[in-house]
Amino acid sequence: MEDPGSSSISYRDNWFDRLFIRLFSRKIAVALGEQTQQAGYDGFVDLSQRIMAGRSPQEQQQLVGVVLRSLVPAPVLWGVRTFFSPTPLVCELNAWFATRLFEWLVGPCTVQPAQVTTPSGAAREQKSMVKIERCRYLDQSGCVAMCINMCKLPTQEFFTRDFGIPVTLTPNFEDFSCEMVFGSAPPPLQSEAIATQPCLPRHCNQATPTDYRPCPKIHP
Repeated sequence: MEDPGSSSISYRDNWFDRLFIRLFSRKIAVALGEQTQQAGYDGFVDLSQRIMAGRSPQEQQQLVGVVLRSLVPAPVLWGVRTFFSPTPLVCELNAWFATRLFEWLVGPCTVQPAQVTTPSGAAREQKSMVKIERCRYLDQSGCVAMCINMCKLPTQEFFTRDFGIPVTLTPNFEDFSCEMVFGSAPPPLQSEAIATQPCLPRHCNQATPTDYRPCPKIHP
């Protein structure tokens, strides 16, 4: 499998980006009961790596879920679930807001059309896909398990269960891009190709260029 190697993208975080990085880092530190000596995005990734230490994939996902729910007051979550069904407009608005609020986390991204299957089984096109050019989080961590256990699965669970708006994230470990489709119910991880994704040799000290076994930290 081709390894995307090192990124040539340089990030210049503005005050809004730095504010969100500090907010997320503080919430993780509180949930974790640990601090980091690193600053900015490096500190955010360092705290994420500490979540992995000594925890099963399920425990990692649960802790990230705690962090995500701590960012949004429970009454707001209840209101969204109760009064906003995942109509095409709601899904498209969520995609638009995601590109504005989370570019600090994932890097440059755009809203694009996507084919979405409705609960009745019908297919429809709506502009509710966030196309992430090269995920900053995956790029810096270089870790398949961190991408899956601390981004993909907790995010899907949070939006689908807590917000009532289904979303599916599909990372591409060839080029570090990702597609985030609002309105698309997430399938079981076992049914996705990434369930057997090997570690990335250039980034993971547990992997070798000829090791094609699935990442051992995806599954317990």
